[in-house]
Amino acid sequence: MANSTYTKKTFPVLDMGCASCAAKVEKKLNNREGVSTATVNYAAATATVEYNPQQVTPEALRETVREAGYDLLIHSGDPEDAEDLPDDPEAFRTAKFRQLKRRTVWAILLSIPLFILGMWGTGIPYANQIMCALSAPVVFRLGSRFFTDAWKQLKHRSADMNTLVALSTGIAWIFSLFNMLFPAFWLSRGIEPHVWFEASSVIIAFILLGRLLEERAKGNTSSAIKKLMGLQPKTVTVIDNAGVQREIPVDRVKTGDILVVKPGQQIAVDGLVTAGSSYVDESMLSGEPVPVLKQPHTQVFAGTINQKGSFQFRAAKVGAETLLAQIIRMIREAQGSKAPVQKLADKVASVFVPAIIGISLLSFILWLVLDPANGFTRGLLALVTVLIVACPCALGLATPTAIMVGIGKGAEQGILIRDAESLETAGKVNAAVLDKTGTLTEGKPVVAEIVWLNGDDSLKSIFYSLEQHSEHPLAEAVVRYFGDTPATPLKHFENLAGKGVKSTTGGKVWLAGNARLLRENNIAIAPALEKQAEKWIQKAMTVVWFAGDGEAVAIAAITDKIREGSAEAVAQLRREGIDVYLLTGDNEAAARSVASGAGIEQFRAGVLPPEKAGFVKQLQQSGKVVAMVGDGINDSAALAQADLGIAMGQGSDIAIETARMTIISSDPAKIPEAIRLSRMTVRTIRQNLFWAFIYNVIGVSIAAGVLYPFTGFLLNPMLAGAAMALSSVSVVTNSLRLKTRKI
Repeated sequence: MANSTYTKKTFPVLDMGCASCAAKVEKKLNNREGVSTATVNYAAATATVEYNPQQVTPEALRETVREAGYDLLIHSGDPEDAEDLPDDPEAFRTAKFRQLKRRTVWAILLSIPLFILGMWGTGIPYANQIMCALSAPVVFRLGSRFFTDAWKQLKHRSADMNTLVALSTGIAWIFSLFNMLFPAFWLSRGIEPHVWFEASSVIIAFILLGRLLEERAKGNTSSAIKKLMGLQPKTVTVIDNAGVQREIPVDRVKTGDILVVKPGQQIAVDGLVTAGSSYVDESMLSGEPVPVLKQPHTQVFAGTINQKGSFQFRAAKVGAETLLAQIIRMIREAQGSKAPVQKLADKVASVFVPAIIGISLLSFILWLVLDPANGFTRGLLALVTVLIVACPCALGLATPTAIMVGIGKGAEQGILIRDAESLETAGKVNAAVLDKTGTLTEGKPVVAEIVWLNGDDSLKSIFYSLEQHSEHPLAEAVVRYFGDTPATPLKHFENLAGKGVKSTTGGKVWLAGNARLLRENNIAIAPALEKQAEKWIQKAMTVVWFAGDGEAVAIAAITDKIREGSAEAVAQLRREGIDVYLLTGDNEAAARSVASGAGIEQFRAGVLPPEKAGFVKQLQQSGKVVAMVGDGINDSAALAQADLGIAMGQGSDIAIETARMTIISSDPAKIPEAIRLSRMTVRTIRQNLFWAFIYNVIGVSIAAGVLYPFTGFLLNPMLAGAAMALSSVSVVTNSLRLKTRKI
């Protein structure tokens, strides 16, 4: 357990370009005196640091990160205080994305004529000069970031993908410029000079495109938190000691204050109702569609929405103590604590980049030593050829091309996939946790059946009229069921909180509500209706009674229907070797009924949002790779905690943005499809990276001259460029194969 003197804060990190950058920042922060632990999340571009403020300040942390070649925004929100993230980092990321998009578009537009000239422009007057003029702005202006970042890493005695891009494109361009200006240098030595202006430009364009796709895939990780913050109103109405109502900012609410909540308002803090009654929509916390009756001595929670009535309550938990703030904190901690899956390209690059630089220099030195007569010429040629053939173009394309095709194919099937990390994780999933309401069920109460006494439905217009005037949310299901039934005028209408409604028409008293309402009014109930009601209750249905003139006339069964395809989806998951669990905030009878209907053996009922995330964590600790499927705000913490979060598209925006996958149609049958598609796509990514690496290994070896002692063959830089292009073509072609494969 951390020392109580330590503070935990989350800071946005700027200028990280790959997963290895995050590792460098994390290592640097963890080596800082006064820091207990530091975790850097590359996907979210944040660093969560637990530190002793007496030993180190945020300003000092920033200097530490700057020493690694990056930057830290120190005025970020504190998750412990549940404050909003600042606008600055969001504005920075948006501006960065727009700038990257502009650079990519211009690089592609300028590279197209360059490629045409390079391939088919032989013999055109001043072709080399035209290519030089067109490529210079692409390489040194649009691709300037690669050179500045490579220089920054060099100053810190480090190297990354930017280093290899800068060296290969920079040396190829400068070498081409030399060959264009001084062709006699090579001609006098019997070598035909070539230029690779177009190769330098196309490489820059491709890698910029890869970076753009990666930035888009990462998404706005903080937007889900911002929307959760939006559930809390900025101001509240309090009653002071003199009994006067006044509006104050929500951050000035103290424990013990009496707050007033009017119809349609959001509840600002957790508390206990002291006066009045109403129904409150708690679906964002519980996930259940039926609003809950609130009357004196019942709890209310921040972020929930009051419906038609008004009431007063005493604030019990404010700020970071509210249930909403806890969910926000859990999402932040889950997102920050998950170790991001290191992209294979970055893993390879961490060894590959310095190795390629070393091989190119070694090749040059060996040629100088072993061939004193022509060593300089051939060594320089080998050095440049190694760097050209080893360009990470294919490595840069391996992931984004497969993701583009996979995401496109998924979209056609109604499946949205957020990033490559979720794709890789999906292949390892062996446990799926499913929410009930809105995931396996439709998420809204409907009338399953109405049984009339003696089969006589002549009084349905009165039943319809009663429910039409009712404030109870279940009444809406009855109103929808009756459709265009004509209404009957009612007199002396009463809403009886927690029981139902009462009115008079035709000289008779009519009631609609629960069994308690009938008992209190001494209503006679026929044995047939009583028996039918018991059957429905055993099936976890809610029963609404309709009575008039002292006798029960009809009963309606209200239920949340299991979605079509839920059972087949569960069966497919189990056939894939995945254990399936059902979690719900509903009662055990409802949970058992849905679990039985969907073919799920393991379920838990009455589960609160923190408990859902806790259950997912328990499964992870037992060695499971967990996919969480949900649709509500109440599922957000569990979605963030899970190895793979899957949101149903017709659910809350918070769930959708927290999850890494979204089922647009909310069809549960798409869940196993999403996992199969992910496995196919990640296999393609691995194949792409394998072939890209093999091309580089073979190409680099030949470019260095390993075949020369045996065959006298030296790889021409032009052939090196062709080999590099071929590796890119093979990667793209392999990705396109996904389009024709069945999920």
